[in-house]
Amino acid sequence: MTATGHALIGTVIAAKIGNPTLAAPIALASHFVADAFPHWDTAYHRKQESKQKFVVQTVTDLVLGFLLSYLVIRFFFPSTNLLYAFVMIIIAQSPDWLTAPYLFLNWDFAPFTWVYRLQKKFNVELDLPWGFVNQVIAVTALILLVKIF
Repeated sequence: MTATGHALIGTVIAAKIGNPTLAAPIALASHFVADAFPHWDTAYHRKQESKQKFVVQTVTDLVLGFLLSYLVIRFFFPSTNLLYAFVMIIIAQSPDWLTAPYLFLNWDFAPFTWVYRLQKKFNVELDLPWGFVNQVIAVTALILLVKIF
């Protein structure tokens, strides 16, 4: 899943679960559950594309994730503490943060390699456009369901 998808899921967790002892492991687990959903992300064709394109897409994805998360908090969950939401977002994204040195710097040693291999066991990739459309539908549905209930 994109960093944006993980950020929005982390935002929803922060908005609905005020206890960080409960929310943090749920945010971490949400990463693997979300990656099991067929999706596209910026690393999907990274070996066929330039490293520069991969970096630009990934940074854009990260920035978009934080921006949309902020907007979701402001418009749907305004009582959510921004710092708390930021922490839950980072936790929800943390497996990707831990694999970044492996993917971007080719650091092929622990802990980066084992986290990457663990993630690959859960990751179900789907090319564009449907891999992206799936994420938009799933995350939008999650936000709306949580807002309603």
